[in-house]
Amino acid sequence: MKHKDYYNDDYIYSLSQKILSVMPGFEQENFCRSLIGRLEDKELFARLDCIVDAMPDNMTGDYSKNIQAFFHLLGPELAQPEGMFNYGWWLWPIGRYVERFGNENWSLSLSFLKELTKRFTGEYAVRPLLREHPKEVMDELIKWTLDENVHVRRLASEGVRIRLPWSKKLYVALEEFERYMNILTNLKDDPEKFVQKSVGNNLNDLYKDEPEKADFIISQWKKSGQSKAQDWIIKHGRRNQKS
Repeated sequence: MKHKDYYNDDYIYSLSQKILSVMPGFEQENFCRSLIGRLEDKELFARLDCIVDAMPDNMTGDYSKNIQAFFHLLGPELAQPEGMFNYGWWLWPIGRYVERFGNENWSLSLSFLKELTKRFTGEYAVRPLLREHPKEVMDELIKWTLDENVHVRRLASEGVRIRLPWSKKLYVALEEFERYMNILTNLKDDPEKFVQKSVGNNLNDLYKDEPEKADFIISQWKKSGQSKAQDWIIKHGRRNQKS
């Protein structure tokens, strides 16, 4: 099944049931009527956007109140690091809703994404928050690098990538370089390959825009010793560099 085909009429009804369970005022019938039978000819992101378009029309106009309800929607945390790409697809429109409206209450949105990422990726939804509140959000992401949950640590890294696939370029890494370096440095010895890959991809992105900054980060790391994790991250980050 292609990803887009997951978001079909059955999914719409199932999602509406879930939302209604935590939001008694949700206009379930109108939500379903506006979407069922209208997604088949659309690609993945167009389907997601149609769903998000329908959400504000059928919920309270209070974004913060809606997000508070969504906390109760999330369900159990993932048991495995890579699980977010095997399960949790039903949550993507919820993340997309935060991506679009999250700056109406950025701090609450960030708290929600910390929980969302334990079930499904929040890497796209965090980026508008970083654009509008780079210092404050990155300060929180620095704290996330020390979190015991692997998904939270990964989001701290993945969300600040310059060239995240399927997303507009984000240059907060260059604009807040000290904070950015702090995030990567806190994760340079992370034991989870899921996190290591994200940090390596950050370096790889950085090499495409500011290679001297990538080299500077690595040179600083080497002053405090090396580890197998760090060696792998550096190799992954330099994979497109000519030797």
